[in-house]
Amino acid sequence: MEVKNICTILARGGSKGVKNKNIKPLFGRPLIHYTIIQAKESKLFDTIIVSSDSNEILNIAGKIDGIELIKRPLEFANDKISKRPALRHAVTYAEKKLNIHYDNVIDLDCTSPLRSINDIHVAYKQFIQKNNDNLITAMPARRSPYFNMVTLDKTDNVKLVIEPEIPVTCRQDAPVCYDMNASIYIWKKDILFDTDSNYLEKTGLYIMPEDRSQDIDSDLDFKIVEMIMSEKRNA
Repeated sequence: MEVKNICTILARGGSKGVKNKNIKPLFGRPLIHYTIIQAKESKLFDTIIVSSDSNEILNIAGKIDGIELIKRPLEFANDKISKRPALRHAVTYAEKKLNIHYDNVIDLDCTSPLRSINDIHVAYKQFIQKNNDNLITAMPARRSPYFNMVTLDKTDNVKLVIEPEIPVTCRQDAPVCYDMNASIYIWKKDILFDTDSNYLEKTGLYIMPEDRSQDIDSDLDFKIVEMIMSEKRNA
């Protein structure tokens, strides 16, 4: 039986870190454009759906052929709710409208435009080969909760986030950690609907390099992405 894949691209209209970041111009194109084009050029998906509470975002996404659009209900569009309800809403909408039963859901975050099409393919291949229930992407962490990440306790004492059993004297000796980069999320569809956790017995981890892992949450992040893109264009 042929496997059916749906790509979800979720883009809220509001943004506190960067105003209108999902459609902020990046080298003459709205930010969301890069993720939509990556999804299309990957040729991995039976359906690509953009979900947003913003008519402006939907109008911009709709200028690209072959994209399904869905107006996201406001209760799934505030910044205090996880994206999972919006994902489920988008997948349910697409299945009913198109009469397709999807096997896998691949969510591409439009604030991570530096991922490559190869990243999408290799992450998906790993997900299939290892029979993961879900998969997340990350990069090697620059800081370690065992060595140079600290917190304050109730009495304002400074403590390591994780106290190692044996003291770690240099970062290279700390257990290897990874920093989630909010780039690619993959689920078996039934798992997406059956659990609210991203961390399961059969969760896969696809590791990406730092120069393809920048997630835009602030104006500084946006400037870093512009710099990296500019260097790649001029290489």
